[in-house]
Amino acid sequence: MYAIIATGGKQYKVAEGDIVRVEKLGAEAGSAFTFDQVLAVSDEKGVLTIGQPTVAGASVEATVVGDGKAKKVIVYKYKRKSGYHKKNGHRQQYTEVKIEKIQA
Repeated sequence: MYAIIATGGKQYKVAEGDIVRVEKLGAEAGSAFTFDQVLAVSDEKGVLTIGQPTVAGASVEATVVGDGKAKKVIVYKYKRKSGYHKKNGHRQQYTEVKIEKIQA
């Protein structure tokens, strides 16, 4: 059984027991979190239910494991012959969640 959820402008395929890194949620570590934007759900028999745009009555319950920062991404801008260059770095914040239950 798996589900496709939308959070933080991205879509994630999750199953029960998975640990997923999503965009920062602002929830405390150890607290419960419910994703209500479920785009698709597959049951035990393999039947896929696709929502228009979300599946009515479906939700995914998760527990927040913790927060963190991803690896640094270097952004380097350069224009030849003009002496222009600019170096910038960015570390995206994320929240790690453990998927507990998928309700269809």
